[in-house]
Parts: sequence; structure tokens; C-alpha cells
Amino acid sequence: MKTARRNIVWFRRDLRIGDHPALCAAMENSDEIIPVFILNKTQIAEAGSKLLAYMGQSLRALDQSLGNKLHIIEGDAVEILKDLIALYEVEEVHISAEYERFGAERDARVEAAGIPLVRTGSPYAVAPGRVVKPSDATPYKVYTPFYRAWRTHGWRAPAPTPKTINAPTPPDKYRAFPEFQMPEGVEIIAAGEAAALARFKSFTKSGLDGYDENRNLAGIDGTSKMSTYLKFGEIHPRTLLANLSESKAHDTFRKEIAWREFYADVLFNNPNTDTEYYAPRFKQMRYDPPADQFEAWCQGRTGYPFVDAAMRQLVIEGWMHNRTRMVVASFLVKDLHLEWQLGERFFAQHLVDYDVASNAHGWQWTAGTGTDASPYYRVFNPIEQGKRFDENGDYIRKYVSELAHLSASEIHQPWLFLGGYSEGYPERIVDHAVERIESLERLREIKEDKPEQPPRRSS
Repeated sequence: MKTARRNIVWFRRDLRIGDHPALCAAMENSDEIIPVFILNKTQIAEAGSKLLAYMGQSLRALDQSLGNKLHIIEGDAVEILKDLIALYEVEEVHISAEYERFGAERDARVEAAGIPLVRTGSPYAVAPGRVVKPSDATPYKVYTPFYRAWRTHGWRAPAPTPKTINAPTPPDKYRAFPEFQMPEGVEIIAAGEAAALARFKSFTKSGLDGYDENRNLAGIDGTSKMSTYLKFGEIHPRTLLANLSESKAHDTFRKEIAWREFYADVLFNNPNTDTEYYAPRFKQMRYDPPADQFEAWCQGRTGYPFVDAAMRQLVIEGWMHNRTRMVVASFLVKDLHLEWQLGERFFAQHLVDYDVASNAHGWQWTAGTGTDASPYYRVFNPIEQGKRFDENGDYIRKYVSELAHLSASEIHQPWLFLGGYSEGYPERIVDHAVERIESLERLREIKEDKPEQPPRRSS
């Protein structure tokens, strides 16, 4: 009797069955596939509790879409894969290619142990390293020319979703689903591929055409919320890009996807910049040690309503509006004079959509130490940002209950009004106007001899 041909599909940052090139490749020349997810102790130890709880839910959703045939176990990837290869007489191990440091090193170690990996596709529309300058084949350092080249390069159409997936029933030891508990009081979005597709369908219908105008308004549901689904690969960026038009709103959304791919490319070409300064001279700047002011920032008790609302949203939802991510990052670096890595690590512990490249380089962009044509002079004004992007104060009221009684004209500067502190809201820990000047003075101390642009007004 002929033995069934079997291939392993090793799931990592691709917890879906639709638009999954590696899964399709594994199925092309096999009778059965062995779907596998390996829990890594090191990653678990470093990950935030919200992210782990969400991942547990996502794995359950993936298992359901695979007919409850997902093999899942914690341990060493080499040992587990060798055991499964022997158990099922596997011919090939299929994966989506990884490009960030941890994933790439893990895969290299697996191959060094004698387990060939068949790479098909990646978590990106265009894999890091593909988009280079035509003049000298070097990577782009600035987003706008990268975006133009990225569009010119293009991407493939979404891969078809398999109608049926044949897989054996796993032995009991390979059904070791993690029981990560969601922290009390935390409310996050629904996990899984079906939830991702449903959210994107809803966004396409009611939010996409107004995305260019609404994406910055913190008080409304004007963003796609795709970042978490992209982080876990519950949806692929090609799926999001497939039917976009050339309208301004659609192109603005396309550009947001390109930012994610740009940062992945930057980290791929500068692999230590998840923790180190992209612009090394900023390591020499005078920074303050983290103390009470850092704790106030973490707790959303800085005395600046727009900042505090955002920080409380992060803790409650494991997500933060993109506009406010920039505001709180600027506040940490420019108002409190703390190093961006402190904020990056706090975000990593709380964000469900934590992505090493996007998080680190998003922080570096706002801190003025990364890939930015107008770096350190940009200082976000936390008061004016609130007035502009939460005009009526709805976002602030939702997360800062101590200010819910204030009107739209009062809520952004409660210190100016008699009842501003009546419900226990904290006083400002710094004066933004003073700290902006101090921040630019610290820049002057390290700036190069070549002329620089004069300081710009606070954003």
C-alpha cells in the first residue's frame, strides 16, 4: 500500500488559511499536510500578557479553520520538527520566510540542524530587501522614494484559499494549547482570520472612502484596526491592497501599509536598530534617568489630557490610535527628555499589535532619531494636538473619567478652569513650552558643524 505523501506547514506569523502561499505550496505536492505551531519559551517570557492572551485566541481560531488538526506544543523547534518528520514520514517543511532577527536566526538554526525549509511568501506584500535604488542597488533611507519604488515593484495577487485541507488527527501531546489569561479589565478586538476579514469588510464599506480625513481623529472609529491582524498574519497585506483604487483616501490607506513594509526593510538592512539609534549621534544627547515622571507617563497621569487618554487606552485595549502614538512618544522624548527605548519597551509589553520593526522605527521617527527628513525639530504640542484631533473631547472623556464633566472648550486645558481638578485629575508634571526649548537646546549641544534648519514651531 502506497504511503501518503505528507508535508509540514509550520505556522508562525501567518495564522490563517486564506492568501497563504506557503500552505498552498505544501498542498500542491502532498496528500496530507501537518499543520504545526511551536511555542517558544524565550518569546513567551518576553511577550506582554495581552499579546499572549490574544495569540492563544488566534491559535484556537486557526485550529478551527483546520478542522481541529493543528499540532501545537512548546519546546525546541529542531527537536519538535525532527520528531514530527519521523512520526509522519514528512517530505518537506514549508514556511513563510522571516526577515526580523529572531525569526531569521531561528530558521537558520533549524536548517543548520539538517532540516531543509521551503520558503514561499512572507508577511509582506514585498519582502524586505527587494526594493532598492535603481542607481546603485542600495536600500532606501527615506519613506517617500521607497513608497514610489515599492509601488513600481508591485506585488502578486492574493493566493487562493484551499477548499479542503487534509490533515491527520494529532496525538494528544501535540494538542498543548496555551492557557494565557487576559488581564482583568482589558478589552481587545476579536482574534482570528474570520474576525480580520469581517473587520476589513466593515471598514471597506464604511471607513475606507473617508480614511484620509478620518484616520487622525482619535474620538471616532476611523482607522482599519488591521495592525493586530497583520501582526499575527490573520490577514495578509496583499488582501488589503487587492482592490484599492487611486483615490486619495485609498492611496492614504495604501501608504499606511507601505510604512509597515518600509520599517521592515529598514530593520532588515539595519538589524540592530530595534534597540540602537538609527542616527548614532543621538546616543550622545543628554537624557534624564527614568523616575517619577516616567511612571506618570506610563500610568496616564501626566496632567495633559490627550496624552493621558492615549496611555490609558493602551493599557485597557492593548492598542493605541496612531495619531496619539506619535503624541505620547514625542512627550516622552521631547518633554520628559527620556530615551525612546523606554517607551518602546512599555509599548512592547502592552500592544497586542506589537511588531518589532514598526514599533522601534515608529518610536525613532517621532523621537527624531530615525528615518525622517525633518527629524528632531518636530515637537508635538500635546494641547494643540488634542484640540485638533479630538476637538469635542470625546476621546479624552472615554478614557479620563476625571475630566468627563468638562466641556469641549475646557477639557484640553483643565488647569485654566475652576472645576478642572475637582474630580482628582493630576496637575501637569512639566510645562510643555519650557521643555520644548530645553529639548532643542539639548539638540544644539550635539548637532554637527554643518548648518541645520532653524527650529520649527511646535506641531
